[in-house]
Amino acid sequence: MEEKIVAGFEQVLPEKIEERSFAIIREELAQMGIYLDPREAPVIERVIHATADFDHAESLVFSADAPSIGIQALRHRATIVTDTNMAKAGINKKKLGSLGGQVLCFMADEDVAEAARAQGSTRAAASMEKAARLSSALPGPMIIAIGNAPTALIRLYELIQAGAFMPALVIGVPVGFVNVVQSKERMLSRTDTPYIIDRGRKGGSNVAAAIVNALLYQA
Repeated sequence: MEEKIVAGFEQVLPEKIEERSFAIIREELAQMGIYLDPREAPVIERVIHATADFDHAESLVFSADAPSIGIQALRHRATIVTDTNMAKAGINKKKLGSLGGQVLCFMADEDVAEAARAQGSTRAAASMEKAARLSSALPGPMIIAIGNAPTALIRLYELIQAGAFMPALVIGVPVGFVNVVQSKERMLSRTDTPYIIDRGRKGGSNVAAAIVNALLYQA
């Protein structure tokens, strides 16, 4: 059924709204002269769909083969660890479960709160330490999806640097002003860690979930 314009509004069937939205995104990217790498396009388009912000077409940075690495991890029963329950809520758990995976967030865990108090750090940083401790006991690889806390990304970098942890993929898209840019640039300096980073101040839990879902829908 073709869309019709009625009183200034497109008449689109409910089940076709997402399809039409992605068509608009592709049309507008072409008008802007932006042509995406086919391997990265599904991620970038879904982030734009979640945010209505075309800046992500230029700010999202991918290490070599990051999308395919993420997809393969998901196909091998990956555990996704997020830094917010909002990001956890936004991930398609039915699809993830069909692949044998799970999503966890440790921010409300009492042991994480206690570790943060004892160390004078944040829960987000302590949650990365807990992820590192648990990673070897999991049935599959681990993907870290950080959409809010730069302290989580900083601590994750330190754990990787120390050889204490090597996630299959780092999704680093914290949003804000304090240490956000610096945390992302530090992770971008790693040449041995697969990553998808949203360079600059933009990001968020919705962006982290959108990236995970884009990979899930390809897996």
